[in-house]
Amino acid sequence: MLGPGDLGPAVDQAVALARLIPENAASFVDLGSGGGLPGLVVAVARPELSGLLVDRRGKRVDLLVRLIGRLGLTGRVQAVEADVIDLPRRYPGATWSVATSRGFGSPAYTAQHAAPLLAPGGHLLVTEPPGSAGERWNSPEVRQFGLALVAVADGIAVLTRS
Repeated sequence: MLGPGDLGPAVDQAVALARLIPENAASFVDLGSGGGLPGLVVAVARPELSGLLVDRRGKRVDLLVRLIGRLGLTGRVQAVEADVIDLPRRYPGATWSVATSRGFGSPAYTAQHAAPLLAPGGHLLVTEPPGSAGERWNSPEVRQFGLALVAVADGIAVLTRS
């Protein structure tokens, strides 16, 4: 959800998100990748990570595939057309160190679909609206999926899966 002139701050926030990913992380999944924020920025900023960019709209995935190629990320980052709900069935037993999200859905919806994708101890990093303290992530609706808010930094809520 970017309008004219919004790209710079959105990229800056994606860079901040990439810095919050733990050093020992090996992989990430970007939920609702859209035009590639934060997923493509994470992939460029953290070359040691493998990534899966997920969007249910084919045109967006086509764009992501082209951008992955142009950025030299082929082989390390993949874009797939899928609904996040289908990922556990599409990738049975697969988990990621980190899930990222920008404007994906409500906290409960995001938690419900991110938690099964995360390895135990994995992290969900979600961009927050300006001025938010992340309190919406500290709720029973989120905790029921085994996720706990551990920090809000640089406009990004950081949750850990138990």
